[in-house]
Amino acid sequence: MAESVLDVPLTKKDFVTDQLVRWCPGCGDYAVLSAMQNALPRLGKKKEDLVFISGIGCAARFPYYMDTYGFHTIHGRGPAVATGVKLANPNLSVWEIQGDGDAMAIGGNHFIHVLRRNLDMNIVLFNNEIYGLTKGQYSPTSQIGLVTKSTPMGGIERPFNAGELVIGANGTFFARTIDTNPKLMTDIFVESAKHVGTSLIEVLQNCVIYNDKVHAAVTAKENKDDFQLHLEHGKPMIFGKEHNQGIRLNGLKLEVATIGENGVSEDDLLVHDAHSRDNTLHLMLVKMKPPEFPVALGIIRAHKGRTYDNLVQQQYEESQKTAKFKTMDELLASGNTWDVK
Repeated sequence: MAESVLDVPLTKKDFVTDQLVRWCPGCGDYAVLSAMQNALPRLGKKKEDLVFISGIGCAARFPYYMDTYGFHTIHGRGPAVATGVKLANPNLSVWEIQGDGDAMAIGGNHFIHVLRRNLDMNIVLFNNEIYGLTKGQYSPTSQIGLVTKSTPMGGIERPFNAGELVIGANGTFFARTIDTNPKLMTDIFVESAKHVGTSLIEVLQNCVIYNDKVHAAVTAKENKDDFQLHLEHGKPMIFGKEHNQGIRLNGLKLEVATIGENGVSEDDLLVHDAHSRDNTLHLMLVKMKPPEFPVALGIIRAHKGRTYDNLVQQQYEESQKTAKFKTMDELLASGNTWDVK
């Protein structure tokens, strides 16, 4: 596979378009856009080797605001278009932008199957737990009891957890970040691009109009130290204002322990292994939530696996070796033919 070589390094400004960004003032989407434009220069790729694909929703405007190639497709079908793009040109760095409704409602089948196939692409999932573009209906990630225009008595459906879907589809990469931490988001985008396979980055993102402060239990200034666990591969799982809280196993369950109490030391805490093929612990981490646990942020899973696009290319090359016809012209001219005059 050919690699792009830049003569002059790119900067954030190279990825900013002349289009007016049309999101509500204060929307978390602005932070995601800025983080992406900061991340791409660090990849060292030419702009023509980057493509952004989206479906429908507030987040789906993303391709217009990136000075790269892009497709604004139809609701929920972004992964299908991204698959075609990647198979047609394996050298492209493909980024697919989805909201929680676009990905896990109308696009649910496409979403889980691109994860299962492990196509070499990156999915950025904007999760504000609401439908924003269509004015505030509940989404597949909305919490039980949420009152919206489509659930006036409160929602009664159990919400999806994006990380659980990734693990259930045997996905190879899952990361979670928040719109209030642009540095973490930028670093995750860079690491996602390095992963060979389908990368899913869930961004806990705020909708100031229809679901304001939906992630405040995690992102609010007074909560962030106690309810954010920043995972790093090879390092113990420690969090808290005093940096003395940690995660350990108690039998088959996770629990929060305090270093220095009841004989607990740092050695008793779990050390994060993002690269483990076994996803059991990864699943336990993605399910943690307040008030019992902090929310796991950072790269939770990054396991190497064979990619769909690479396997398709291998099959194509193998079939070429034994193919009776090497070109379409040879096929059309084979067998009985007629001249039509």
